[in-house]
Amino acid sequence: MTDPTSPAPPLPRSGPPVARIIMTVLGALLVLAALPLGALGGVLTWAHATQRDSDGFFTSDTGRIETLTHAVISEEIDLGSRPGPSDRRFDLGDLATVRLTADPLTDEEVFIGIGAEDDVERYLDDVSHAEITDLDVDPFRATYRTFGGDAPDEPPGEETFWAAQAEGDGTQTLEWDLESGDWAVVIMNADGSEGVGVEATAGVKFDWLLGLGIGLLVAAAVLGIIGVVLLVVGAAGLGTHAPVSDHVPGTTPVRLEARLDEPLSRWLWLVKWVLLIPHVLVLIVLWLAFFVVTVVAFFAILFTGRYPRSLFDFNVGVMRWGWRVGYYSYSALGTDRYPPFTLGPAPDYPATLEVAYPAQLSRGLVLVKWWLLAIPHYVVLGIIGGGLVGSWQGDEGGSVGGPGLIAWLVLVAAVVLLFVGRYPRGIFAFVVGLNRWVYRVIAYAALMTDEYPPFRLDQGGAEPVPEAAAGPGPDRPTTDVSAGVGPGGGDEPRDDGGATSG
Repeated sequence: MTDPTSPAPPLPRSGPPVARIIMTVLGALLVLAALPLGALGGVLTWAHATQRDSDGFFTSDTGRIETLTHAVISEEIDLGSRPGPSDRRFDLGDLATVRLTADPLTDEEVFIGIGAEDDVERYLDDVSHAEITDLDVDPFRATYRTFGGDAPDEPPGEETFWAAQAEGDGTQTLEWDLESGDWAVVIMNADGSEGVGVEATAGVKFDWLLGLGIGLLVAAAVLGIIGVVLLVVGAAGLGTHAPVSDHVPGTTPVRLEARLDEPLSRWLWLVKWVLLIPHVLVLIVLWLAFFVVTVVAFFAILFTGRYPRSLFDFNVGVMRWGWRVGYYSYSALGTDRYPPFTLGPAPDYPATLEVAYPAQLSRGLVLVKWWLLAIPHYVVLGIIGGGLVGSWQGDEGGSVGGPGLIAWLVLVAAVVLLFVGRYPRGIFAFVVGLNRWVYRVIAYAALMTDEYPPFRLDQGGAEPVPEAAAGPGPDRPTTDVSAGVGPGGGDEPRDDGGATSG
């Protein structure tokens, strides 16, 4: 018989959701792999559809090639093993077809040919010729190295070593399927006389280009779909381990708080960037998952008016993680306590963030709030977080990007900390207020609330207390913005005081 006075056995502790973590990481990797494949497939398909001429060739601009010698040759074109009867050469003919066009500048008949480099060198051994050592396409400009000599013993057309050749009056066109070997292109007058001048173009055709582009697009789509499914299912499972509170009307949906965790090391901030590497690697995956989950939530809100709870909890967890890492590092430098590796709340950590779950969201507002309505805030965030800081006009007008206001303020605080040993309280209050603005906008743009972020800098470590909750009279609690500690631990709700949309 069990003694009723004996303590109940402890509940079993659940371990980390390893399967969900693996699904999320694998899904993120698949999505990351799909992005460059899709981009490359799109570029190849676009190039096949828009950049070829009527014969299917990608063609260069026309350029003038002139020399007083008897011939002009290209540098060595290395396509693999040297040609010869005993070579086991790889057939490149199915990969590409080359087209060369030469339009003579005089009445002379022109010759163009492609031959094995050894044969070309033997033919032109004692012949004056110019070798193209550098060729710029835009604008077209050729640089030559000249070799002295006499006229050739025989006109080029009488030689038998050419892999492809064309000669005659007017424009001459040569087409050649690629073949392994070391090759050279030769342009001469058909009779071998000196003074060669042509306007030349080069083209290449890839018959497999469209198939490769479509194949890459299909592969990207398959990988992307599988990655998104794995990522969303994994994130939904992780979200159940990062609970958030429901939204109470009259309170702010986003609560970002921080406590200046003194004393702070004078020098640790110099090496925190190294210590952050594990968190950065994790956050790359988490923020990618955050974006994908937000896209999925967009359609869920559009059709149901609700943000799937598990996905919402996951995104809040990512924001928590990001804020804790940012507070430890160069978004605030407010603590030397290493951030925990968790999506869930960490109430004992000096930086906390909560986003209240909304019971209902506007279906129409979801179409415009993340881009159109948020544009004014994006301009502000460009100043706060970094981005466009200046521009100029003129023939070479442009813009300058640089660190934002947060980075400069944190740098000042770090220098003061290094030499004085303390964090300036006024800078701390200002920096936390700027970060609060950033995360309010992130939550709004990520469709997590319909409450428009206020254009107001709420400084200090604790969320300001709404007047309705504080009550009238001289005994109304106040917030200590310098120390970052509010009444009751800074847990009181507040009124945003901003415009409400939806």
